[in-house]
Amino acid sequence: MSTVVVPAFAVIPVTVSSQFLAQQPGNGDNGGQGEDFGKSSPVGFLILILFLIAVALLVRSMTKHLKRLPESFDEPAPSEAPASEAAEAPEAPKADTEPVAKTEKPTAKSD
Repeated sequence: MSTVVVPAFAVIPVTVSSQFLAQQPGNGDNGGQGEDFGKSSPVGFLILILFLIAVALLVRSMTKHLKRLPESFDEPAPSEAPASEAAEAPEAPKADTEPVAKTEKPTAKSD
């Protein structure tokens, strides 16, 4: 068994500091743990309820937005039929024909 040798000039400061650090708080401070320590107030409960309602509304809104997204963001692959027809019989554009209107994608109803 080994013993620790403390020099003589360190004995008094070590004993004084150990007695100071080992003291129990007896001056009424209790380290901030007074009579109401650990209890919540009605205002804190109200804030908690408001946060829970806000989270529920955000989840509901995000669910609606996610349902509106398309299944895939990839561009649709061109079909083989129009490409082969265009390669076989190229046609010159006619001057008296009307331009073809682009079709729009249906939009989702807004709530």
